[in-house]
Amino acid sequence: MAEYKGIKGFKVQTVSTDPAASIAATGTWASGGSLNTARAWQAGTGTQTTALSISGETPTKVTNVESYNGSSWTEIADVNTARVGLSGAGTQTASLVAGGFNPPSAIANAESWNGTSWTEVNDLNTARYGISSATLSSTATVAFGGFTGTQPRVANTESWDGTSWTEVNDLNQSRSQLGGSGTQTAALAFGGNSDPPYWSVTETWNGTSWTEVSDLNTARYLNGSGTQTSTLGFGGYTGSASALTEFWDGTSWTEVSDLSTARYTIGGTGADNTSAIAFGGQPGGGVTGATEEWTITATPTTFSKSNPGQVFYNSTSNAFKVTKDNSGVPLGTWASGGNLNTARSQGQGFGATNDTSIASNGYVTTALTNVESYNGTAWTEVTDTSSGHEFSQFGAGTQTAGLVAGGGPSPGSLNSASEEYNGSTWTAGGTLNVARNDNAGNGTQTAALMAGGRPAASYPTGARNAETYDGTSWTSVSDAPPSTAVFVWAMTGVSTASIGVGAAGPSPIFAVYWDGSTWTDITASNSPHYIGGASGSQTNCIVYGGGVPNTANTEFWDGTSWTELNNLSTARDDFGYNSQNSNASSGCLFGGEDPGDVSLNVTEEWTTPAPFATNNTLTAS
Repeated sequence: MAEYKGIKGFKVQTVSTDPAASIAATGTWASGGSLNTARAWQAGTGTQTTALSISGETPTKVTNVESYNGSSWTEIADVNTARVGLSGAGTQTASLVAGGFNPPSAIANAESWNGTSWTEVNDLNTARYGISSATLSSTATVAFGGFTGTQPRVANTESWDGTSWTEVNDLNQSRSQLGGSGTQTAALAFGGNSDPPYWSVTETWNGTSWTEVSDLNTARYLNGSGTQTSTLGFGGYTGSASALTEFWDGTSWTEVSDLSTARYTIGGTGADNTSAIAFGGQPGGGVTGATEEWTITATPTTFSKSNPGQVFYNSTSNAFKVTKDNSGVPLGTWASGGNLNTARSQGQGFGATNDTSIASNGYVTTALTNVESYNGTAWTEVTDTSSGHEFSQFGAGTQTAGLVAGGGPSPGSLNSASEEYNGSTWTAGGTLNVARNDNAGNGTQTAALMAGGRPAASYPTGARNAETYDGTSWTSVSDAPPSTAVFVWAMTGVSTASIGVGAAGPSPIFAVYWDGSTWTDITASNSPHYIGGASGSQTNCIVYGGGVPNTANTEFWDGTSWTELNNLSTARDDFGYNSQNSNASSGCLFGGEDPGDVSLNVTEEWTTPAPFATNNTLTAS
């Protein structure tokens, strides 16, 4: 007869060490041999056991080059031009460096190493420093980003064929001191600096164009090594020196073991995210010659992955444990950010990430043309819009390519104008077909969607009109469903795959999809997010705030159903929000009105834990 255990039971694996979430998660940093000349902001090429440290500053700019054999550094032939902030690519016997800063200006100089000597080769087309590159080859690479010294950070990308540099398509986000890895046709660019903000943006290069993918967990400028699908990013600066290390598996970044010494403007290199070397840099005062080597303890044949829900027995610690998933939207929380300089309600917002938001226009006792830019810590006044766009929930695009439209005092005259922002100035855009305020929308500067609101002709009934923008003109498209005939509703997604949520006061509540040509009613949210906000994609988003009366409720939509999440700290409506976040893992809102109709300057940021699992000891209760 079968035993009950045999029918209902399960086996518990016995292990001597806790399983990890990935092979890279078993990695640690250990001390290596110190540089002979302590320095920072140098280039690094090669692998963990065959590396070069090239040029840099002590703080004097130096031409020194040192070679690493896995245990110690040896001085070899100097480069011809001393510099800092240069890019490096290739191996210990075949390297290429380009760009950099040699007082008093950025330089375009490039040099090639053949294992014996350095030779000047053709210059970059654009002189710059804080430049990065695909790291694996000296004869076929791309160099990207940087700072010219007289202009804002640049997005320039140039391709090297072994003889000359050719301008190709730019990065989506201008920045310097970013991490780089990969090859000429499969590169990765991540993080970066704009004094501040510090960037978390990651982009992949396919040999023709750059595409934004999942962000770093911590925005910073940093160094990195590896391939487009297996990269280690380490160290950097977030307002202070950082020891953080993250690994990229081709899809997302995960935090792993920190460097022993926090530092920035660091040198580094490596073949992938399983082995790397970090050397030199600035710990926060002066420079260091310290070297650290990254090594994993697991291999594909010995690795045992931790899986949420698994139970095991650790024979070393003599304990039963269970692996718990600590990631995802359900565990997200709101935290206070920097306060706006000017409290406001009924304003607009846009931006691609929490730390790259724009707050535009709004109302206190009068209409505002005031605009502020956010770096994740503080808001800074930037150029005002030409006209008032208060009483509008519409904003689209990024911090350097944004769009506002509509609005105007209610129930008085309405604004049919749109304005485009390039990161420093506003210029006139296309005119709306239907002037309106309390309008919603989302998308980019060249592919936006607007819907809802209230034109004077239909006041107090909401408009169902929808329009799309191509960067030049607005085109009327299919009206939204009758359920949406209310003043204000929040939208997020892209112009061809959007979700809108809202309510006519406390009811009825609605939610709708737009697929680029038609609207569809879907399951309504649990709470009325009238004059609320939304962040994410059509099938992975959060909605928050709004309501009558004001609510702090936050809900998650997974494409099928709504789930209640952690609330906002301050119940409010009529706020600006960042609708261009690509999923429900982040969001940013600012300003608005509290339940007493008092205009606010408060910012809140939504973040979720990065995917990781922890092994928790089972205890009796």
